[in-house]
Amino acid sequence: MSERDERRPRLAILISGSGTNLQALLDAMEEGRLQAEPAVVVSNRREAYGLERAAGAGVPTVYFPFKSYRPLGRPAYDAALARVVRAFAPDLIVLAGWMHILTPAFLNEFPGRVINLHPALPGQFAGVNAIERAYEAFQAGEINASGCMVHYAVPEVDAGPVVASVEVPIFPGEALADFAGRLHAAEHRLIVEATAIALDRLPGPLN
Repeated sequence: MSERDERRPRLAILISGSGTNLQALLDAMEEGRLQAEPAVVVSNRREAYGLERAAGAGVPTVYFPFKSYRPLGRPAYDAALARVVRAFAPDLIVLAGWMHILTPAFLNEFPGRVINLHPALPGQFAGVNAIERAYEAFQAGEINASGCMVHYAVPEVDAGPVVASVEVPIFPGEALADFAGRLHAAEHRLIVEATAIALDRLPGPLN
């Protein structure tokens, strides 16, 4: 039996905010609904509450800001970030609210091992403020539903191959906050399901 067969796959989870999707993953791992273990939680924002969630669960945390790399550019930052993440020997990297577009300097270090959660359906509302933009499109009569997806990360924004997605309807007269709450609940379920799928599809051992 190989070393990988003898242990659960390890997740590196990258966040930038409150960490509710991180919490969904931590809960699923703790309860045995997701057969994996958290290797590290990394944030590019010191104030991200997700770091507290991780620390409270006994998961190693790393604060890795872009500021000091700004003169060198994003590829230099991403290459350094890849070295930090690799040190924790992850099998899969999950971008769970990571507000930073990763360049090939990071992605090429983990081929087929980086997935990203985005609060919109494939091909719709790439980038920031996707929930608000979907709600505005509904108000304009352009759509009647939105949703969320998990996809493999590529240099283009929210454009990689889709692991899984789910549609979330928008109801007439529904407030933005209510729609956003239902969409976030769908995200919490989807990120667990999609992570399990991505783990089943892992390529061979990471070099």
